[in-house]
Amino acid sequence: MANIKSAKKRILVNETKAARNKMIRSRVKTAMKKVDAAVAAGDKAAAQAALTSAVSEIEKAASKGVYHQNTASRKVSRISKAVNTIA
Repeated sequence: MANIKSAKKRILVNETKAARNKMIRSRVKTAMKKVDAAVAAGDKAAAQAALTSAVSEIEKAASKGVYHQNTASRKVSRISKAVNTIA
């Protein structure tokens, strides 16, 4: 355990930020799972609705620095491609 006051504060701040990042990543994963479930069910309307919310969550995560912009773009691309394969 740290003895210096600033080091103790860094530990607390890092824990707070890690918890926030984990929450945001979890929200993104949940949104992506909803898209995947709609695609698997073949429900185009539900997939489109889930896609818009998932893209929003991914872009928010990227803007907060939780995901790198390229990672966010890759995720959006993959779920968009999956939705577009539904006939």
